[in-house]
Amino acid sequence: MIIAVAVNPRASFGGRQHTGNAVVAYFRAAGARVVVLRKANYDRLESAVREALEAGCDALVVVGGDGMVHLGINALAGSGAPYGTVPLGIVPSGTGNDMARALGLPLNDAVAACELIREALKSGGRFIDAGRVTGVGTTRWFAGVVSAGFDAAVNERANGWRWPRGKSRYNLAMLRELATFRAIDYTVTADGETWRQGAMLISVANGQSIGGGMKVTPDALLDDGFLDLFIVKPLSRAQFLAVFPKVFSGRHTGHRAVHIRQVRRVELSAANVVAYADGERVGPLPLTVEVVPGAIRVLAAP
Repeated sequence: MIIAVAVNPRASFGGRQHTGNAVVAYFRAAGARVVVLRKANYDRLESAVREALEAGCDALVVVGGDGMVHLGINALAGSGAPYGTVPLGIVPSGTGNDMARALGLPLNDAVAACELIREALKSGGRFIDAGRVTGVGTTRWFAGVVSAGFDAAVNERANGWRWPRGKSRYNLAMLRELATFRAIDYTVTADGETWRQGAMLISVANGQSIGGGMKVTPDALLDDGFLDLFIVKPLSRAQFLAVFPKVFSGRHTGHRAVHIRQVRRVELSAANVVAYADGERVGPLPLTVEVVPGAIRVLAAP
């Protein structure tokens, strides 16, 4: 068996390098031929992953957080890809790990994650939906959530900072963004129905959470053939700060400003809004987001 192991560039040469090494050692000890993919940045790693898939492998295992899952999804998704049936294994070692949570994968335990992948290789794993985002010159796939509003603006700000690291950088960026943020005027088309929508944010979710456990769409399912359209209508800063802590428990869904509906296709348009998918920058609106049922086979329990 040939397994390609792609390691997060931010961890490959830093303090978490041991996680990638542990994964490689595990699968080699299990008798697999392991193709180790370590590159200095995501662009080079993405190219290396595609080369490994074209050369032929039985599984792609990514070591890292949601950004690495995003890389894997984009390498594998789509029924037209010649390697579209290659399964994706995930060893969570990032900051957020929202996709790993949605799949019920063990966190902060590389050996347990590898054991689960090994068992799923025997059973076949499970198929989940993926989302496809298209815009002007852009097509990206995602597994978790597309953000296009306040949360995306926070990502944009946080990604411009080198310090602090981890969740505290996101939280600080949120407070800084909130000081000047204003509700956005969107045009939304969901499954053929079009309307104007003032909102603090709009997200389109396949998974349940963003930002390391913020359960924006707590009832979303990875394999139901739908995406969850999440809208937070305009709120004052004080009201928004009062609602925000409830997102960690999913209790925000009962608030009058929060609306969630299931959709298969959404078109979003707004001025000066940049969208993020799985925490990775996609590009400015307008964008179309649609679900592709059963697009990915993941090495996780059914």
